[in-house]
Amino acid sequence: MGYYDEHYSNERRSEQRNRKGIGLSAFVGAVVGGLVVLLAQPLLSPDQGGSEVADPTTVPIETEQLVGVDESVNVSVNSDITEAVEMVSDAVVGVINLQQSNFWSEAGGEGTGSGVIYKVDGDRAFVVTNHHVIEGASQVEVSLSDGSRVEAEVLGADIFTDLAVLEIESENVTTSAEFGNSELLRVGEPAIAIGNPLGLEFSRSVTQGIISATERSIPVDLSGNRQVDWHAEVIQTDAAINPGNSGGALINIQGQVIGINSMKIARSSVEGIGFAIPSSLAIPIINDLERFGEVQRPQMGVGIRSLSEIPSYHWQQTLNLPDDVKAGVFIMSVSPMSPADHAGLDEYDVIVGLDDNEIKDSHDLRKYLYTEKSTGDQMEVSFYRDGQKQTVTLELTEETY
Repeated sequence: MGYYDEHYSNERRSEQRNRKGIGLSAFVGAVVGGLVVLLAQPLLSPDQGGSEVADPTTVPIETEQLVGVDESVNVSVNSDITEAVEMVSDAVVGVINLQQSNFWSEAGGEGTGSGVIYKVDGDRAFVVTNHHVIEGASQVEVSLSDGSRVEAEVLGADIFTDLAVLEIESENVTTSAEFGNSELLRVGEPAIAIGNPLGLEFSRSVTQGIISATERSIPVDLSGNRQVDWHAEVIQTDAAINPGNSGGALINIQGQVIGINSMKIARSSVEGIGFAIPSSLAIPIINDLERFGEVQRPQMGVGIRSLSEIPSYHWQQTLNLPDDVKAGVFIMSVSPMSPADHAGLDEYDVIVGLDDNEIKDSHDLRKYLYTEKSTGDQMEVSFYRDGQKQTVTLELTEETY
C-alpha cells in the first residue's frame, strides 16, 4: 500500500515542477508500474496459494478481520473420546501398597497401582484392582480423584485371574464406573486406558489405542519357578500400559469398562502390546471376591507339580512310570478328608487324565477343573501308581484357602 501512495505523491510533485516533463514522467511511471505487476504476479498466482488480485483498498479490512479472529471463531474440542474419559476418569483411583518394615529389616515403603470404583452402596464403595498390586501389603490405601487418601480393606484376591476387591468409605466418592460387555468387542475398535503410570504423580493419565485381539492366552508363572502354572485369558491392546497402570480401566468409546489393565510385554524390541482382563471374565470373579472373600471353585484336595518340573530320571526310578509316559501331573500331597483322600489317591500318583481329557501338566488340570467342573460334580481321574494305570471317581467339594 505504501508503494502505491508514495508513487502517486512523487508523480504529482514532478508535474507541478515541470509540466513540460509530463511525457517523460508518464513513460517512467508506466515502466515502473509494469515491473511492479510482474514482480507481484508470483505472489498472487493461484498455483502459489493465491486466488484473485484484490483491490488494495480492501486489505486493511481483511487484516482487521484476522486480528479479531478470537472474537468471531468458536472451535469445539469435544469428541467421543473426551466424553468417554469424562464419564470414567473420576472412578479411576490410585491404590497404594504399604509395606511394613520391622526390627530386623529396613525394607518397607510403598508401591502404587490403579483401581476402578465399580459400585457405591450406602456409606461403602467397592474398588477392583489387580492381585499383584496389593500382594504382600500390610496396609492398603486408595487415592481418590480429589487427592484425598482413604484406608481400604481387602475383601478378597485371586492369584489366577490377578484380581482383587477393596472396600472404602464412600464419603468423598463422586462416581462409579459402568461395566460393558467384552464379548462384543471387535478387533480394531477404539480402546482407552486410564490409570496412574509411574505412580500418583501422573494420576489418571489417558492413552488411546485399539483392540488388537479379543482373545489371547498368556502363560503365567505364579510360583516363581519359571514353570507355567496358568494361562491368563486377556484382551490385547496397543494403548500404552505402563508400570502403575495395573488395575486401571480399559474402556470403550461409550465410556464403559471392558477390561482391567493387568500387564504388558516389557522387552526393548516390543512396543504396543498390553493386556487387560476382559470384563466378562472379571465380573463373576469380582462378585465372588466381594461376597465370599475368595473365588468359589471346586477342589480335589491335592498338591501338584507338572512331571516336566522334575529330572527325567525320577520318572522311572522314583515314580515307576512306563517308558511311554512323558507328561502328566504327580501328586505331592493329599489333604486329609478331601475328595482325593476319600477316593484313595496318594502321594506320588501321576495323574494323566480327567474324565476323557488328557492332562499333560498342572495348567491342564487347573483349567479343566476350574472352567468345566463345579462343586458337587463327580470326576473320573486316571493315574499311574507303581507302573500301573488306574481310575477312580471322586466328588468335588468347594475349594478352601
